[in-house]
Amino acid sequence: MTQTPDTPPALYAAREPIFPRRVKGSYRTLKWWIMGVTLAIYYLTPFIRWDRGPNLPDQAVLIDLAGRRFYFFWIEIWPHEFYFVAGLLIMAGLGLFLFTSALGRVWCGYACPQTVWTDLFILVERWIEGDRNARVRLWNAKWSARKARLRITKWAVWFVIALATGGAWVFYFADAPTLLVDLFTFNAPLVAYSTVFILATTTFVFGGFMREQVCNYMCPWPRIQAAMMDNDTLTVAYRHWRGEPRGKHRKAEGAENLGDCIDCMACVNVCPAGIDIRDGQQMECITCALCIDACDDIMEKIGKPRGLIDYLALADEERETAGAPPRPLWQHVLRPRTILYTAMWSLIGVALVYALFVRSDIDLTVEPIRNPQFVTLSDGSVRNTYTLRIRNLTADDREFRVMLTSDDILRIDVETTGAVPNHVTVPANETLQARVYVIARPQDPAADAEITDLRLWVEDIETDDRAGVATIFNGKG
Repeated sequence: MTQTPDTPPALYAAREPIFPRRVKGSYRTLKWWIMGVTLAIYYLTPFIRWDRGPNLPDQAVLIDLAGRRFYFFWIEIWPHEFYFVAGLLIMAGLGLFLFTSALGRVWCGYACPQTVWTDLFILVERWIEGDRNARVRLWNAKWSARKARLRITKWAVWFVIALATGGAWVFYFADAPTLLVDLFTFNAPLVAYSTVFILATTTFVFGGFMREQVCNYMCPWPRIQAAMMDNDTLTVAYRHWRGEPRGKHRKAEGAENLGDCIDCMACVNVCPAGIDIRDGQQMECITCALCIDACDDIMEKIGKPRGLIDYLALADEERETAGAPPRPLWQHVLRPRTILYTAMWSLIGVALVYALFVRSDIDLTVEPIRNPQFVTLSDGSVRNTYTLRIRNLTADDREFRVMLTSDDILRIDVETTGAVPNHVTVPANETLQARVYVIARPQDPAADAEITDLRLWVEDIETDDRAGVATIFNGKG
């Protein structure tokens, strides 16, 4: 569509295929290592075993939706402890803010799943179709038997990787070895196959065909990052004060007035987003630093200092233009914003660790039955009814005594099948629901009072550990 002054700008641009060139260097090596480590963690973690005793799963990391538990090695999170998960999500967000404020989009460039799987897919593409020039020629060539063979081979390998990706994800929600066998013997539940297929399809499409479009149009982080960064943020940038004016002909007249950039386009050809870092900071840049490796390689070949493209802070532009060295790294990293993020991140982490170590093996919730609020018995006594949920977070069956405390005289009666009155046995790692009656005699003040405060308790007979919840007793007043 032709753009006219009356035509609103397009919100979406059709994807132009990008064929990144292979590059070697320290940042590319770092990305290979991070890709290998993160993929190994993702694929292998569900198969790590962890002995929790009888009647409990031995998978180290397991999200047990049926049992409503989350297991992480020695840590067991129950539904009522979701604040641990919320705290970890907040820490992840603050960590993202911290790293972006200090080092730009390092998460996007090195560890984001979209980046990791796209890197893996590009690696497969390069193995099968060749490096950049070969892939460009293949893209522009007419369809032939060779082109079809290469494309089908590449897509098949991509889909195998995508299937492994979806398969690994479902292993976190069931016993991994058992589910693996069930998947291959077609005995797994339909939801498992559906999940694997959906995740495999999205991985295949996002990593193989959409790539940078996912970052540009689907991910909100490129639009948020500007609020996290400032002129002291260390990010991938081009030293235009050193590189300009650029020019290719180093032996031509006036070459002494040119900058260090020889306009070789190496930085553009290796960029997975297809941008030119020399045009300045751009939303599409994920700071993967491959352009640094490409430029450093060219600078070495022409005998110029490395670092024409580098991690640098824009605040140092005036200093470097005047020939002064940039400020020390720590002055850019340690500044009020990053210190604040670090302090907040640390406080939440310490609070979660403290909560984890001080949490009790007993948990109690009390739900008063208020329909009706009270019942008058035949002898004139007033009775309130409560539902107690007693959670036994230990690996052994436990017997609990149910009690109450109050400033007024009240009697407790527990519906139980046990031999000992007001005693209940809660199986290991389970929640027991018990019906409890609190009774006030006709002559007791609580029978005629509108509200009487009390606290219901459960006490572990073996360890004397207690858990209590405050509630109220409703009388006839």
